[in-house]
Amino acid sequence: MSKICSVCGKKPVAGRTIVRRGLAKKKGGVGQKITGITARRFLPNLKTVRAIVDGTPQRIRVCVKCLKAGKVKKAI
Repeated sequence: MSKICSVCGKKPVAGRTIVRRGLAKKKGGVGQKITGITARRFLPNLKTVRAIVDGTPQRIRVCVKCLKAGKVKKAI
């Protein structure tokens, strides 16, 4: 199953982690230097829930933001 929200279509986005060393100038140092940049993915916070889809209960993957907003009608 893909990591995509069934309601809003939220999906993973690409980003970077930046590793720095040294003391910041405003803390009395000579400044920070970047020592490494690594690619990473920011994943959406998905939960599998039983929801009513087209009148029938189905298991769908929904992001927590949609659950909190009440965009999903849960099956009982």
